[in-house]
Amino acid sequence: MSIPLVTRFAPSPTGSLHLGNARTAFFSHLWARKLGGRFILRIEDTDVERSDLRHRDALMAELRWLGLDWDEGPEIGGPSAPYSQSERGSVYRQLFDRLEDGGQAYACYCTADELELSRKLQRMAGKPPRYAGTCRELTAAQRAERCARGLRPTLRFAVSPGAMIEFTDFVHGPQRFSSADIGDFIIRREDGTAAFFFCNAVDDAVMGVTHVLRGDDHLTNTPRQLMLLDALQLRRPGYGHVALLVGADGAPLSKRHGSTSVGEFRARGFLSAALLNHLFRLGHTSDVDGWLAVRDMPAHFRPEHLGRASARFEESQLMHWQKEGLQRMSSAELRTWMGSEDSIEFIELVRHNVVLPADAAPWAAVVRGELPPLGQEEERVIAAAGPEFFDAAADALNQSGSDLKLLTKILKERTGRKGADLFMPLRIALTGQAHGPELAPLLKLMSPETARRRLETYARNS
Repeated sequence: MSIPLVTRFAPSPTGSLHLGNARTAFFSHLWARKLGGRFILRIEDTDVERSDLRHRDALMAELRWLGLDWDEGPEIGGPSAPYSQSERGSVYRQLFDRLEDGGQAYACYCTADELELSRKLQRMAGKPPRYAGTCRELTAAQRAERCARGLRPTLRFAVSPGAMIEFTDFVHGPQRFSSADIGDFIIRREDGTAAFFFCNAVDDAVMGVTHVLRGDDHLTNTPRQLMLLDALQLRRPGYGHVALLVGADGAPLSKRHGSTSVGEFRARGFLSAALLNHLFRLGHTSDVDGWLAVRDMPAHFRPEHLGRASARFEESQLMHWQKEGLQRMSSAELRTWMGSEDSIEFIELVRHNVVLPADAAPWAAVVRGELPPLGQEEERVIAAAGPEFFDAAADALNQSGSDLKLLTKILKERTGRKGADLFMPLRIALTGQAHGPELAPLLKLMSPETARRRLETYARNS
């Protein structure tokens, strides 16, 4: 009987949901949905000083906005509750005791200064810095003496010498690590809270997670965690370490590349489906080149097509998917997305000139507001047309009203201008821009007073 596939996303609530973490959550969600498995959300908040309930709530809101619903986790519950590590202290204490009783963990009283000095000496000797095992063989009397001095110990896992840790990574293939390269590591901090290596690994095992996807910066953590699970006789999950996201310049994605969090892209007005279409193709080779509806993505997710090379996030590519998404929206959906109270006629008119909601504002101003100052090229076109042209245009408007075809016919007869020499200065005077939505429907949406005032401005001042 096969074991149902269970994936998870286990973020720390210490800040905004980064795109790289969102992609990992997305791939994990897709894998579970593809095979009818379960997707768990677990909050890793044992770092009390940095964890924040506001960040947790915002993170969950962003996951829901992306459509990454969870089958077990906060606000839903499940057989492995609680799903916040800050509430799982009793589970960890039992496992700490088991390791200590079996001689597989020990109290370490080394201070931060002592550890730094040890690392410095090792580097000077040309050795990789790792814990020297100073406290591993302390007697009961020596431990009591250190406690009497008020030293608060951490708990270290005792790494078995001469061991070889092997596993097959879903992305990177067979892996092999020697325990000789791994020093005894901290599994419980001096304040009594569980360290990442420990709680991350044991919670995956206890919660029945079968497949762990995470960034490849965690690849070297895996042998430590496998040693822990083996020592506790807990079942190993399978691990896959996906390549990290980088910017267009190849450097790790950071603030200097612009927006990097899901919340920032959401606030700017990007569609969740557009963001998912872009993430789907970052570090994952898709068998579909065009737009994928979110509901169809699980069927097209190929875990074996996860790549090892860093994936480049480029906002220009996201813009492409944004445009694809907007084309598939109804006028009513677009109006809601824009946060607009304008008519459906206006929405349809500007739909191909809008990528983000803010892009609609200039066209709303064209219809019923004040135009911004002209650019240098636009001013040149206005000056070349001359005030006489706009005198004639204002007069022609009195006869044609909002009928652009009639307006240009009358203006051609009066000025002798035609083609771009007629149309471009007229367009710039009425809209302030040389390009954009068709002028004829824009003119119909303007009030006659607005159009006349704009033409008369250049008749007097050009």
